[in-house]
Amino acid sequence: MNKKYLIIHGPNLKMLGNRELNYYGTKTLEEINSEIQRQCEKYTIECEFFQSNHEGNIIDKIEISTNLITGIIINPGAFSHYSLAIRDAIQASCKPTIEVHMSNIYNREEFRKQSVIAPVCIGQITGFKEYSYFLAVTALNEYIN
Repeated sequence: MNKKYLIIHGPNLKMLGNRELNYYGTKTLEEINSEIQRQCEKYTIECEFFQSNHEGNIIDKIEISTNLITGIIINPGAFSHYSLAIRDAIQASCKPTIEVHMSNIYNREEFRKQSVIAPVCIGQITGFKEYSYFLAVTALNEYIN
């Protein structure tokens, strides 16, 4: 089976390039996806992008994709801090998953420092703006190989 990663962007990430530039940088989600696509191609990995502001849509996407992918990279945004349902979907998928955050969640408000998603992931990458995604692609590729 060829490698295929599901890249999930959670709530408010369509606003990248316009929101809190000090945390998230100036690149739009489309620009970031293009760069992720190029990086995946270097490793001959197919990738599929999905963005939703709705918890149930993210869960549905994980469920319908499980048999079609080899790994997940997810930026759950604010869902990181309370979505046990997304956590359960990731765990049920049995796919290696990396949680990413563009900002350093440990250097922000207290509520952002807790992730209910991280314990069911193989790792978490935070604080490198769009490079958090690129690091995750490399790490997931190494993990799967």
